[in-house]
Amino acid sequence: MAERRSILSGSTFEEQIGYARAVVDGDWVQVSGTTGFHYATMTISDDVVEQAEQCLSNIEAALTEAKCTFADVVRVRYLLPDRADFEPCWPVLRRAFGQVRPAATMLVCGLADPRMKIEIEAYARRWATA
Repeated sequence: MAERRSILSGSTFEEQIGYARAVVDGDWVQVSGTTGFHYATMTISDDVVEQAEQCLSNIEAALTEAKCTFADVVRVRYLLPDRADFEPCWPVLRRAFGQVRPAATMLVCGLADPRMKIEIEAYARRWATA
């Protein structure tokens, strides 16, 4: 039977809503939609680029716990309330995924908290080591 385990970040949202930051299911790692909250302080910047950087930091922490890196990411989904906020984030996103080039989708939609300007979810595959 394949390994299945939850990875928690300590975000109060995980407890309040009832979800995990990521789930490892065999070789696959699915990272929940992740916002720019700094989970230790539960603060969030007003700047969308800073939020994108924090999203990626939060995602990277979950991937690390799952024994993955950004290089293992096969799909990302970007969710933003304002489409104009996406392009300023491109350099940050390119630093994380420019060499990997995962499949990607950007959606314009409302987010759970009006302070949130970007949410990112990621899917990774843990490759067997030789």
